[in-house]
Amino acid sequence: MTTSNTSTPSTATNHEEIDIRRLLGILLDHKKWVLASVIGFALLGIVYVSLATPIYRADALVQIENATPGSNPLQEVSNLLGEKPPSLSEIEIIRSRMVLGQAVDLLNLDVNVTPVTLPIIGTFLQRRGIGRPGFAEGWGYAFSGESIAVSEMPVADDYLGQTFTLRVRDSYTYDLLDSDGDLLGSGKIGQLSTFLNGEVGLRVTSIQAAAGAEFSIQHISRLAAINSLRSRLSVAEAGSETGILDWSLTGPDPDATEKALNTIADIYYSQNVQRQAEEARKSLDFLNTQVPQIRDQLNRSEEQLNEYRQSKDSVDLSMETKSVLERIVNLESQLNELEMNEAEISQRFTKSHPTYQALLEKKAQLQRQRDNLDKQVKGLPETQQEILRLQRDVEVTNEIYVQLLNKVQETKIAEASTVGNVRILDNAAVLSVPVAPNKSLLVAVAIIVGLIIGVAGVFLRALFNRGIENQEQIEELGLPVYATIPLSDEQSKLNRRVKRSSKDQSRSFPGGLLAARNPADVSVEALRGLRTSLHFAMLEAGDNRLMITGPSPGVGKSFVSVNLATVCAQAGQRVLIIDADMRKGQVHSAFGTKSENGLSDVLSGKLSLEQVIRDVDDIDNLHYVARGMAPPNPSELLMGARFSEFLTTVSERFDLVIVDSPPILAVTDAAIIGKQVGTTLVLARFQLNPVKEMELAINRLKTAGVEPRGAILNAVERKAATEYGYGYYHYSYK
Repeated sequence: MTTSNTSTPSTATNHEEIDIRRLLGILLDHKKWVLASVIGFALLGIVYVSLATPIYRADALVQIENATPGSNPLQEVSNLLGEKPPSLSEIEIIRSRMVLGQAVDLLNLDVNVTPVTLPIIGTFLQRRGIGRPGFAEGWGYAFSGESIAVSEMPVADDYLGQTFTLRVRDSYTYDLLDSDGDLLGSGKIGQLSTFLNGEVGLRVTSIQAAAGAEFSIQHISRLAAINSLRSRLSVAEAGSETGILDWSLTGPDPDATEKALNTIADIYYSQNVQRQAEEARKSLDFLNTQVPQIRDQLNRSEEQLNEYRQSKDSVDLSMETKSVLERIVNLESQLNELEMNEAEISQRFTKSHPTYQALLEKKAQLQRQRDNLDKQVKGLPETQQEILRLQRDVEVTNEIYVQLLNKVQETKIAEASTVGNVRILDNAAVLSVPVAPNKSLLVAVAIIVGLIIGVAGVFLRALFNRGIENQEQIEELGLPVYATIPLSDEQSKLNRRVKRSSKDQSRSFPGGLLAARNPADVSVEALRGLRTSLHFAMLEAGDNRLMITGPSPGVGKSFVSVNLATVCAQAGQRVLIIDADMRKGQVHSAFGTKSENGLSDVLSGKLSLEQVIRDVDDIDNLHYVARGMAPPNPSELLMGARFSEFLTTVSERFDLVIVDSPPILAVTDAAIIGKQVGTTLVLARFQLNPVKEMELAINRLKTAGVEPRGAILNAVERKAATEYGYGYYHYSYK
């Protein structure tokens, strides 16, 4: 048990190694197919990258700076937490409809004008600068150097996205056609022409194209144009927390792409400056509303203080009370400044915002200090308390008034000097080399795809076409293999292809005798070995008749029959070959004659035996009977008594009678013939007939009462797959 367990993995490993070697062998055998697939896909890749429209990229560099300290006096509290450059929010502003929509409007990007070019190669010719040839006058295609300019195209909502065709009549007029090619009307350059009852308008500012040239015109929705522009725009921060944004825009037209990116940058810069100035204006408006109120409050406070002093005969404050007063005034001044900042911040942030929270915390701290001072004031005499309160109101109000006047001046200066916090470092510039398509990458991908498809195709073909590759596969069916015949290159030169009708596939037939032309060929040597094996095998048979059949057409029955007969005749035997395939037999082709006057004529009683037996001039002792005229009922002729009498007669006159029969799986003729011959051999072709097909042929013969004596494996090739997997059984001897 232990030995068995340890040997199992080794056996599995050996099988796995054999399978891998076989796969490598299959690839080597079909390397031309794989190479053709690789070359084909590489050529397709080259053609694609040559015809594909190149995409260019324009780049720009923009810096987002922190707000300048003091540019807006009411932003001082916002900077308490040291906020980072707002790159993410600025990126979204750049990609917003507010910015991109203005670019679409300025550049007229919602109107698409596309020249109608020659199919496939039209854009390629335009990029190469190939103008309209003389023979193309009047063609409905635009060539290099031909263009039109459209300044506006107002359309009703129902016609948004619909494509129209502009056909040039001359340098000043044009025709407009709908998507079905129907004429809608004509127009002139410089004029706003209307069509479809005013639903569609078009203003063409210039025409630089020959008569007959056509252009597709489409007015898409503004939102679609913005989304299209946004899909081509990329904005990312260069580095981490640098505040520098790297912009890029892609497009097929390098000049238009550069212009579009510069336009977007200008729009963004302008709106940034306007936004900064708007903040200063809002702050100034707020301050201007506060100044008159504080001035009135200051006047009332002064009047109340003067009235109280007159009523009390000018009461003065003690040194301690003056100290408390200064501190109270200072706190009140700070609190009032924070309240003004709070009024501004409340318009921009909620109370949960960190900046707002910091302001409230500082305000609460100052209020606690003021409350403590108020407690000290309550301990003073009543007269001192009242004069302190009135004096405090005057000084605090005066301090606030002075602060407001200062901030008004500062804000006016800030508004006048607003430059924004955006700086364009690099204007848009287009790379001279297109960024897409990546030609080398696409060609490499095409080569890889070609390699994958080629290898997969070879493996799939090998998977679904598992023909017999060695004699062990046949012997496992219980049938001995008498010979394995190598494929002869010389015979391939002798073969000729015949196509009986337009519906039939062409078939290959022997056009000469290999055994006579090249007796030393390896295939002839294998047939000599078959001759020796048959000599002993037929000693046990009841007659000297040999039938050679096969599962399907094209396995080489006629080749084996005529050449086996030739080597037997060369050994001194009197041999007769009978072409019993009265439908498509081609034995006569090997001898260079016609099929008339053959077996079908004898069986139908039209000719005698002597009239159909033909001699072979160059080879002694070799004779043959052609198939004759194709009869309507070959099976019935074979079942008749004349066929039995025919076989009996020729068996007495010849030492060996070889019958070339039709394929057993195609028709029943082989089963009928097999009942009247002593020896039957089944022929299989290397890598053509699957094992299942061979098994079915053998069973078909046995069912008819014919016991096959053996098999022949024909057209064996020296291939890497079979050499690695199963070995090679034929060797040359010189």
